[in-house]
Amino acid sequence: MTTTTRLSLVFLLAAAPGCATAPAAPDLARARFVELTHPFSRETLFWPTEEEGFVLEPVFKGTTEGGYHYEANRFRSAEHGGTHLDAPAHFAEGGDTTDAVPLERLVAPAVRVDVRDACARDRDHAVSRADLAAFEAAHGAIPPGAIVLLDTGFAERWPDRVRYLGTAERGAPATAHLHFPGLSAQAARWLAEERRIAAVGIDTASIDPGPSRDFSAHRELAAHGVPAFENLASLGDLPPRNFWMIALPMRIAGGSGGPLRAIAVLR
Repeated sequence: MTTTTRLSLVFLLAAAPGCATAPAAPDLARARFVELTHPFSRETLFWPTEEEGFVLEPVFKGTTEGGYHYEANRFRSAEHGGTHLDAPAHFAEGGDTTDAVPLERLVAPAVRVDVRDACARDRDHAVSRADLAAFEAAHGAIPPGAIVLLDTGFAERWPDRVRYLGTAERGAPATAHLHFPGLSAQAARWLAEERRIAAVGIDTASIDPGPSRDFSAHRELAAHGVPAFENLASLGDLPPRNFWMIALPMRIAGGSGGPLRAIAVLR
């Protein structure tokens, strides 16, 4: 990273909303970075209705006629698979598309809400207002403009389809057999309205629990312009607070989501 890039990123971090009650922007020269993204490959998990998944097609790999090495590939992928962004447009008519999500919702201070015990007891657990209240009692209020990360512990099950999704089946009928934790609609509304969060992320395949049929948490967040990050990795490596998150999707014009590179920045 060049000095100019580092200084520009520090300026962006410092300009994010909620900084008055959030941790100071980290010094990137001394920061520790945590990868929160699963690699995209043939093992990448997608919603059961997405049959193809991620496909990487080699175009050329080897020595050219000019005597130098060259590699190039093509890839195919649905927007919503692997570590990815759900833009508000995914569930809200007229909501921000992938290219229009404000940067201050993608680069912001973050908190990690540990709900692993509850999710170990109930793999369909819906993170509730009570779970968030318990977090705030232990670690202080969630600051406005923060990204809230829900650590269910399910990232450790990736990429085992049965352990992660609840089923190895594919196609529309398989959605009736999905079992994984998510966020309740009431908690989603509270985070958006009372804590005015920038975004929410989770280490499962959906911000709604697997058995959901109405995607009410998605709809609540989208209606408030709050994007979601799904299939995150390594949330257990993060502290409860005092870190920042950078979550930058492929900027797809008119998209409802897209592949996401997400990292945490720790001081």
